[in-house]
Amino acid sequence: MHTLCMATKTISLRLEAYEKLRRARRYRGESFSEVVLRARWPEETTTGAELLARYREHGPFFTAEQLARVEELKRNDRPPEDKWAGR
Repeated sequence: MHTLCMATKTISLRLEAYEKLRRARRYRGESFSEVVLRARWPEETTTGAELLARYREHGPFFTAEQLARVEELKRNDRPPEDKWAGR
């Protein structure tokens, strides 16, 4: 008989986060690992290093077109999708 051994890592969660994770299980025996692996997070992000590089390359000034685009994005900004809602 063979025993399957998988690596594990212990983490700490606030109680609120634990409860949200527990509620996200699809069925009673679903592991927290399975729940986390189902979650999706956007890959497109800007790091601080990238932002600094852009600042150094282009300086602190924006064109009127760039500022208008920022204002448009601010007007249309919505909270990110709650990946745990309704589960």
